[in-house]
Amino acid sequence: MTQITIDATFGEARAGRLLLPRGEVATPCFMPVGTRGAVRTLTSDDLASLGAGIILGNTYHLMLRPGHELIARRGGLHRYIGWDGSILTDSGGFQIMSLNAKVSEEGVEFVSVYDGSRLWMTPETAVAAQNAIGSDIQMALDVCPKLPASPEITREALERTTEWAKRAREAFLCSPESETSSQFGILQGGTSEALRRESALRTTEIGFDGYALGGLSVGEDRSERLPAIATACANLPQNQPRYLMGVGDPLSIIEAISAGVDMFDCVLPTRLARHGTALTSQGRLNLKNSSYAEDDTAIDPEFPESPASKWSRAYLRHLLMVKEPTAARILTLHNLAWLLHLMEQSRQAIANGSLNELQQKIAQVWQ
Repeated sequence: MTQITIDATFGEARAGRLLLPRGEVATPCFMPVGTRGAVRTLTSDDLASLGAGIILGNTYHLMLRPGHELIARRGGLHRYIGWDGSILTDSGGFQIMSLNAKVSEEGVEFVSVYDGSRLWMTPETAVAAQNAIGSDIQMALDVCPKLPASPEITREALERTTEWAKRAREAFLCSPESETSSQFGILQGGTSEALRRESALRTTEIGFDGYALGGLSVGEDRSERLPAIATACANLPQNQPRYLMGVGDPLSIIEAISAGVDMFDCVLPTRLARHGTALTSQGRLNLKNSSYAEDDTAIDPEFPESPASKWSRAYLRHLLMVKEPTAARILTLHNLAWLLHLMEQSRQAIANGSLNELQQKIAQVWQ
């Protein structure tokens, strides 16, 4: 069971602790994304050294490679990847959208991105796979439509997600794993405040251990996203965690924290790193730019705690230009450390009442 203890509030923002079987995780928190059982270029020891108490894996990909049954035979995902912290697994709802999977009332048929084989997934089999993987928090299977979407498509996604949530919850509660792990329900509704409110009320009525806001950061403007987030949070229980799925740019995170969100994940910081872009106190820094060829400045002088602080921008640019894999590793370490530090700053700002100032500072460079 996942519990959250709220230690401080500022407006709707909350600073607290997720109470999980493998330890506490301070919130607001960011979960590095290890889609296939690893955050690209990093090891589990790297993630522990960064202070990431919880990471994310993807059920769709792990079912295909190496297979959830194999992971179960290896003692579960924690043992398999050598990770002592907590793990949240996404059920595959995002892949329904990104892979144009075939959806029916019963479930969804995927085509494997690896070999073209067919994968049939239902709310019940998604639960069974995540039980086999051994995640601490698993997500109910949902339908995530790409935005902008018509009212008809948005309504259909909400209805199907709600019906699947009922089936997923029943399957989870009937499994022994429900005694030691948690299951989150997912809200849909696009950018409609009315539908987000309806989805929140109907999903909380089913009764999950926590709630996620899905179907956002999939094509809509940030200005459209914020009212939907605020409405959803206002209709979710105060004593349970709230998770905004797939949002990772610093300003969107701070704005969502202000609306009451506790948990985040996104591939943005690691993907940017692999393409030579660093997150810094002055915004995005594209180190492939020729202006950094002889720049001996640290990657972010305002963040000397960065694991990359000992190397100059000039050196990192050199590594990028000669396609040295070390560059992706260094920048990935930095970007995750920077974002995890932003979470720490957010927690402190909530506690001391300075969240507005932090948000204004972030907005100046991250619009």
